[in-house]
Amino acid sequence: MNKGKLIVISAPSGTGKSTIINELMKNEELKLEFSISATTRPPRGEEKDGVNYYFLTVDDFRQRIERDEFAEYQEVYEGRLYGTLKSEIERITSHGNNVIMDVDVLGGLNVKKIYGDDALAIFIMPPSIETLRQRLLSRNTDSIDDINKRIDKAAYEISFAQQFDHRVVNDVLATAIDHTERIIKDFIEK
Repeated sequence: MNKGKLIVISAPSGTGKSTIINELMKNEELKLEFSISATTRPPRGEEKDGVNYYFLTVDDFRQRIERDEFAEYQEVYEGRLYGTLKSEIERITSHGNNVIMDVDVLGGLNVKKIYGDDALAIFIMPPSIETLRQRLLSRNTDSIDDINKRIDKAAYEISFAQQFDHRVVNDVLATAIDHTERIIKDFIEK
């Protein structure tokens, strides 16, 4: 059995990354499996350890960082950490499936640095910052202040786009999905 590969998808908030990933997951030919993240936050509702997240204590998470067990991680705020364990990537790829990761830009670049040619890093771009602003406004879920913060963060994240293997502009969703799928197929078949 061939070992699976690693696909990293990063994008600014509101770019359609989750929608694209959800569509890609429906294509069984790609043999994609979503990696389960580790977190220090407590389970919510019906969430189960090892299914929705790997729930870790802050101490355990930090010890795993020291032992270099993460492909990427981020401290969202003091004591609230999220990350992808290397063992999770190995669990999926050892069964011949391909890992698909939805991670922030810096995490995506870190994964690419660790896994090199075994990882494909795709950056989903908005057609423009103004289009992104309009999408976030039309969601009607955030205050103007929050939208402005997201736009500032998006501009920062876009500054890293050239460091990714591929960039896909999500102007027309179906086209962006097709483009991303072709890139992944080419990578998997290599």
